[in-house]
Amino acid sequence: MAAPFDTERPHPARVYDFLLGGKDNFAADRAAAAEGLKVNPNAATAPLQNRGFLRRAVRFLAAEAGIRQFLDIGTGLPTSPNVHEIAQAVDPSARIVYVDNDPIVLAHARALLTSKPEGRTAYVDADLRDVDRILAAPELRDNLDFDQPVALLLLAILHFMDDENDPYSIVERLMAALPSGSYLVLSHITADFEPEPWARFVEIMRRQGITTRLRDQPEVARFFTGLELVDPGVVPILRWLPEHDDRFIDAQAALYGGVARKV
Repeated sequence: MAAPFDTERPHPARVYDFLLGGKDNFAADRAAAAEGLKVNPNAATAPLQNRGFLRRAVRFLAAEAGIRQFLDIGTGLPTSPNVHEIAQAVDPSARIVYVDNDPIVLAHARALLTSKPEGRTAYVDADLRDVDRILAAPELRDNLDFDQPVALLLLAILHFMDDENDPYSIVERLMAALPSGSYLVLSHITADFEPEPWARFVEIMRRQGITTRLRDQPEVARFFTGLELVDPGVVPILRWLPEHDDRFIDAQAALYGGVARKV
């Protein structure tokens, strides 16, 4: 069961929603975002570019790799186009299961994440750290066939986990549950391009109660250990199947991203 709304404390999904220009956030979320933007204005650009990476990666998996099942953990508040809209535009029979642990995300998911008749969408109320709960969820098992490849999406979520949570083990356990031919899609904030502004941003987020951990390129690449990376590998997200939009630079997007196949 979802926890009651805590409007006095900022939540990553709602701060993210505010940075994307959404309306599903509270004063605490807006205040946290505003404080972060004072020290690092690129904190507003990164979420928008992360959505672009999501669109390109899901479209590639559906259209080029033939993936028809998607597990999106840390989906955040619905921001169109969502994973199911992108995947089902390629094949209406695609199946998508979303996972998040914010009650507002849950409310929106039930109302807005509707599938095409030929496909399916479902929602699991769970925390990324609770791998067993996610994998055992009836909503997951009833909608995804684990005998067929699944794309695991971890977009802009792992930087909310400290090393003490052992995020590498979490990713490894999730991928271990998926069959050969499955894919991992991952993006992660980095300070490689602008160390000082992002360090100040992290400090402010932590003061607001939002754990944030920046990782460099080798640390992000480590999440793909044992998997076969799709070209061009783990790169700044603007360089992953770019759409030839030169208005932004890597420092503004400030995330690494990659896609890899389980052999």
